[in-house]
Amino acid sequence: MSDRTRNTPEMSQSAASRRVAKVGLDSLDNLWFQVGGTLCNLACEHCFISCSPQNDKFKMMSLAQIQPYLDEAVVLGVKEFYFTGGEPFLNDEIFDILEATLAIGPATVLTNGTIITNRRARELARLEANSIYSLEIRVSLDGFDEPSNDRLRGKGSFKLALNGITRLVEQGMLPILTAVQTWSEAEHERMLAGFKQLLADIGYTRPRFKIIPALDLGAYQQNKIGPAVTEYVTEEMLEDFDRSQLICSNSRMVTNSGVHVCPILIDYPDSRMGESLKATTGEYRLRHPACYTCYLSGAICSNFSSGGQSER
Repeated sequence: MSDRTRNTPEMSQSAASRRVAKVGLDSLDNLWFQVGGTLCNLACEHCFISCSPQNDKFKMMSLAQIQPYLDEAVVLGVKEFYFTGGEPFLNDEIFDILEATLAIGPATVLTNGTIITNRRARELARLEANSIYSLEIRVSLDGFDEPSNDRLRGKGSFKLALNGITRLVEQGMLPILTAVQTWSEAEHERMLAGFKQLLADIGYTRPRFKIIPALDLGAYQQNKIGPAVTEYVTEEMLEDFDRSQLICSNSRMVTNSGVHVCPILIDYPDSRMGESLKATTGEYRLRHPACYTCYLSGAICSNFSSGGQSER
């Protein structure tokens, strides 16, 4: 059996017998929405849930679907809201959804940036200006030049994303440039310097970065871009460990099919925990190797990670 089969449900069940750790929800601080479903205008080689123009496994979410969760979130004391996909700006209701969210708390949108038009950038700036809460835009870019980015994200995506970032900056916003680390540690400083120069060249003088680890799931796994992850999080590993670094201890993900333990694992049936937020506060067994990546890197989904992976 090859290492690339380690993420199958069968292997997950056998792993459960090896003292695989369980983590409960300490507090529901962050609530995620798969607002764009799995539909995306790009088909990135390393996407951990294989979003593409053809993938409709998870559907886009309407404001009518999202509003009950926002109402429940107020009661439960949720502090931040995240919107992802797929590509959120393919959802025609995204601005109405953000307006409703910004009435109750801070919001972050994760986007590939390629369809941020001048009109959309102006509307985002308006929403932020009219709320007492912050609106963050995280734009994915995986290289500071065309060849390195487009080999993963598709031809032409670099120029389109850079145009989107430029439009946000022109509206006075401070987007967070997010990159998946597909380079070696030895190249890390060179890559950061390249990103900084790229943003300086478009007038973004207060750049913000988030470098996240690759996840051995979805298209990344299918395309065998990097080495397979075969480790699991054991009970022993969590002794004296800061569990707040694990997203499952403080977050939940809402899709059109219910509430899941985290944004990373929605492709796995066992990640679905129920229909309501209140019903999903129980423990979850970290039975997938992707949980090990989260354990090693810490806070990989929040806006700013631990361990020096993010930089203002």
